[in-house]
Amino acid sequence: MDRLRLVSLRSRLSGPFDMALAEGECLAITGPSGAGKSLFLRMIADLDPSQGEVFLDGMERRSMPAPAWRRRVVYNAAEPGWWHETIAEHFHGDTLRFARDIAPRLALATGLFDAPVVQLSTGERQRMALIRTLSLTSPVLLLDEPTGALDQESTERVEVLLRERLAAGTTIVMVTHSDQQAQRLGHRHLVMKPNPRP
Repeated sequence: MDRLRLVSLRSRLSGPFDMALAEGECLAITGPSGAGKSLFLRMIADLDPSQGEVFLDGMERRSMPAPAWRRRVVYNAAEPGWWHETIAEHFHGDTLRFARDIAPRLALATGLFDAPVVQLSTGERQRMALIRTLSLTSPVLLLDEPTGALDQESTERVEVLLRERLAAGTTIVMVTHSDQQAQRLGHRHLVMKPNPRP
């Protein structure tokens, strides 16, 4: 059975898309700004209006409440939102323990969890947002430029974690501006082009 399947997924701005991804498969998406890459991820996550069908392990997304779908098909934005003062307040229970344990692997000091979000650099916030996403242990990750603000060393650290998730069976759809990263991580590579405008 396919892990993630799209059937005629479309909006007035993009699509239709028909594809199926297996457990542990990574689809890497590149293309120019304005091609609709982020919109595509948000449509899958049911964050933007769309038509068509999306299936997770054979279950159509309309058969479950939207919050439940988004916990299983998680969208990690290129510019993640933070709604509490400190990083730690965005985690609860086991997820905070997971986050503190994994932070050193991304070269993040554990003391950053108690610091105000505004004091973290853009790259630190991006890595913390990825940890927040990984802590949910969701079967599908929709990653929008997860290393866009990172240097080479931090990018390599992130890619190690993503390869581990793929090996454990997580399916990843990832937008990246790096063709090299798409080749390193993607089992398939989709190049999106802007729709011609009248």
